[in-house]
Amino acid sequence: MEGFWGLLFGTLGLRPYVFIFLAAYLLIATWHLGLGRALIYLIVGYVLAWLSEFSSIHTGLPYGRYIYIEATRGQELWVLGVPFMDSLSYVFLSYASYTVALLALAPIRDRHSGFYRLETEIRQCSRGTLILASVLFVTLDVIIDPVSLRGYRWFLGQIYGYPEPGIYFGVPLSNFLGWLVVGLVMIAVLQQISRLPDWSRGLSWGKRNFARQELLGPVLYFAVLAFNLVITFYIGETLLGLVGSFIYIPLLTLLIIGLLQRCHMAAGLQGPDPGKEGA
Repeated sequence: MEGFWGLLFGTLGLRPYVFIFLAAYLLIATWHLGLGRALIYLIVGYVLAWLSEFSSIHTGLPYGRYIYIEATRGQELWVLGVPFMDSLSYVFLSYASYTVALLALAPIRDRHSGFYRLETEIRQCSRGTLILASVLFVTLDVIIDPVSLRGYRWFLGQIYGYPEPGIYFGVPLSNFLGWLVVGLVMIAVLQQISRLPDWSRGLSWGKRNFARQELLGPVLYFAVLAFNLVITFYIGETLLGLVGSFIYIPLLTLLIIGLLQRCHMAAGLQGPDPGKEGA
């Protein structure tokens, strides 16, 4: 047991950025879904991600063949040949992608309603949310995987590699196909978890509804993106950084324009603010 805790604390020391993003996920998802649902997805999402990685390093499915380099074994936690922190990151990456999709597909709502109710959103755009969130999940990996492959040039370290370099900055296209498949499965599971009835008070403990809450998950998404782009430019991979930036410029532009248009349409449909009329 002492060995386990020592490795866990070693993981915290080596990978603090992962646990900062994870803590942000737990807070945002608790406000959004409730603590119980956030914890259920943390566990189930981790297991799904770990199974996908364990399968791929042994069979090549779903990401294609790759190997983990156990240079940090004895310093951080590994689970049957897979770094603990690696599978853990899938949870907050998929959740953040999901919230961006919800934000992009959210209907017009009045200015006083606060955060849209997730149950309503799922009924209205379940398939659209699933597909868009999975694509956003893969697109994030288009930025993350090449810079992670160059971990020996920054504080990640060289933890994995491909037997044969792929065509996208050393990453094979099969990797991204695998991320799409895993993203579809994980986000579909997240949708089902979010629908769980409140059979226990703990499921909804901490759930809140306040103005601009819908922006928190997307902020997490773009914080992860910004972190990886900063690392990319820091290690001198200018071309890779520019490619990643140009991939996201259209997406970010469309999202911002869509939000502004919805806000404008919502204000027009609702008429003047009653509070201002009475002033």
